[in-house]
Amino acid sequence: MKKITYRTEHDLLGERNVPSDVYYGIHTLRAMENFPISGTSIQTYPVLVHSLAYVKQACALANRDLGLLDNKKAGAIELACKEIREGNLNNQFVVDVIQGGAGTSTNMNANEVIANRALEILGFERGNYKEMHPLEHVNLSQSTNDVYPTSVKVALRFEIDRLVNAMEVLRLDFDNKAKEFVDVLKIGRTQMQDAVPMTLGQEFSTYAVMLLEDQQRLREAALLIQEINLGATAIGTGINAPSGYAHLACNYLSELTGIQFVTADNLVEATQDAGAFVQLSGVLKRVAVKLSKVCNDLRLLSSGPRAGLGEINLPPVQAGSSIMPGKVNPVIPEVVNQIAFEVIGNDVTVTFAAEAGQLQLNAFEPIIAHNLFNSLIYLRQGCLTLAERCVRGITANRDRLSDIVSHSIGIVTALNPYIGYENASSIALEAYATGKGVAEIVLAKGLLTGEQLAEILRPENLTQPK
Repeated sequence: MKKITYRTEHDLLGERNVPSDVYYGIHTLRAMENFPISGTSIQTYPVLVHSLAYVKQACALANRDLGLLDNKKAGAIELACKEIREGNLNNQFVVDVIQGGAGTSTNMNANEVIANRALEILGFERGNYKEMHPLEHVNLSQSTNDVYPTSVKVALRFEIDRLVNAMEVLRLDFDNKAKEFVDVLKIGRTQMQDAVPMTLGQEFSTYAVMLLEDQQRLREAALLIQEINLGATAIGTGINAPSGYAHLACNYLSELTGIQFVTADNLVEATQDAGAFVQLSGVLKRVAVKLSKVCNDLRLLSSGPRAGLGEINLPPVQAGSSIMPGKVNPVIPEVVNQIAFEVIGNDVTVTFAAEAGQLQLNAFEPIIAHNLFNSLIYLRQGCLTLAERCVRGITANRDRLSDIVSHSIGIVTALNPYIGYENASSIALEAYATGKGVAEIVLAKGLLTGEQLAEILRPENLTQPK
């Protein structure tokens, strides 16, 4: 059994023994003890870890250019950050995602891991902070209060792109189904009652359009996320940061990430305002609500197979019951519904956390970040799962739909211009009372000929303006 060895580190509270084989240090150790909250460490969100590395690298390059860091130290920090972005040392980011201190523990965790890896690159042992200090070198010209929100925004920006791409996959699948079902006539419904005819293709096209609209709303929210406060340091005044540092660091961050970040015009305002997070959360709630509505429709349209609407068939993906043989449930739409419930709840948390900010800082950004990351990830996976495991395999029950149309009272609306509202109402009542078809009653009363009726009830005449 390997013997555990330790190195001694100190902070303002005293000394602690830190395992020699870890890259984090005393500040991270204390945070692990202080915040055993969720059991979920920040390494659960690799995008956040990578974003911290992007920010620290950009800051090191800016400090180098301004003469605050020598080339050797800046190069070691840069190389350590590159390794972290490649996935190395991810398991060293161990603080809980839910933490007090406005993200200080996350920032300290990053500072220590980067410093100790940079020490190795320079040929020194971990913990030799005289040669590379987590705060004096890695955190130079920085504060948690600008590093943490900037890193969160970088991570969110990456995740927004991934969600938009996943929504595009789902949108295209709905669009393909709309084209496949373009000639399938059915009865639309309002307030759960028969309305007027439409095509199944029209019904599915609305789902594609809904997704397209929300993709655009996400792109708009992303522009707000791209405004950062890097260089603000503690409260936005830029104390301990040299002139020109903020814009230089921002430029390097944009270059490294390939995303055009901009420095906020007023860094004091930007350091305390969580409005961009609220905006993004609201858009994610909008996406969730609309996705859930679509899944409600899919479950309703596929209900049955004998005692429900039974207009479409969802692909069977698993047995539905431990007691009822042969039962198959709409489990994929159901899981997306549950994702929506989670996202809606996350939005409430983000709202309260943003509102609770006081004076020059919002101390609750860790819970904001945690909930936004979960919402983005869940929605992304939900879209991909719904597309792959459900939408692509949907089929139409054409005979069932045709039968519903032929017996529907709703088609009487299409006859209004030809036989008048009074006649149409009378026919609707008779059809309802007798169970006869509308067309059958119209012909019997001699109100229209068979040829006229056939022309009026052509699908293209029923489902679009003439």
